[in-house]
Order: sequence, then C-alpha cells, then structure tokens
Amino acid sequence: MKPKVYLETTIISYLAARPSRDLIVAANQQVTQDWWQMRRAAFDMFVSEAVIEEASGGDEKAARQRLEEIENIPLLALTAEAATLAEKLIQALPLPARAVTDAVHVAIAATNGMDYLLTWNCKHLANAVLRSKIDDTCREYGYEPPVICTPQELMEV
Repeated sequence: MKPKVYLETTIISYLAARPSRDLIVAANQQVTQDWWQMRRAAFDMFVSEAVIEEASGGDEKAARQRLEEIENIPLLALTAEAATLAEKLIQALPLPARAVTDAVHVAIAATNGMDYLLTWNCKHLANAVLRSKIDDTCREYGYEPPVICTPQELMEV
C-alpha cells in the first residue's frame, strides 16, 4: 500500500504558477515540479474542499489551471470530527485569523489518516516551532498527525 499524502494548496499553486522572479520561490517551484514528475506516483494523493476553495481564488485563468492539476485527485470531506479538531488546533496554536484554513488542512489530513501533509507554508504548517504543538494536539484528540513537510523533504534519497 502506498503512503497517503494530502496536498495543501501551496503545492498546487507552485505547480501551476508561472516561474517566479524571486530565486527562492523559483527554486521551490522547480522542486515542486520535480516531485510531481518523479515522486507523486509513489503516493496516493488527496485534496479537500478547503484546497478546492483556495485554489479557485484569484486570477480566473490561473485558478482554472490549478483546478485542472487536481481534478482527478480524490477529495476528502470536512467532517464534524475534522471541524472539531481544527477548532482545537486554532486554540492550541498562535494562528492569526487569516490562517484558520491551515488548521483545517491539518485536521482533515489527521482525521483521514494521511501519512504526509505536503506544503510550502512554512509559516503556519511546515514549521519546526509549531510542529510539536500540532502533533500534541492531534494526539490529544485521538489522531496520529501527518508528517508535515515540503516536497524537498519528500524526495527519494
């Protein structure tokens, strides 16, 4: 059985975006493309309505391209259990109001038994300072947290 990976919206955004002029962002976009081409087949991939909603925003053409990238990826629902866990994560973490969806991504991934949550959001998700609080909160409410990482961390060695 393949490991299960939840694709957070930044992955889809980096995958579908025009190359950035910012060198770090451009490098992350390339790593995302490399992971998509070389590693995605090693995983069962999932997204959620939260990803669909975020990917649908902004420029219409770009949104259409983002949605095309994930149109055949199974969709995970925001269940009552995930909503409750998201609330607990919001209480446990110092997240600003605009980052509430980040807690939803973690909660959906955890309640659905994802092995990994793949993201480029290093401020609120793939963050070493927050990781233990995320893990502890998930476990406190009976869920094994996913490993939250970037595509670079999920490349084959």
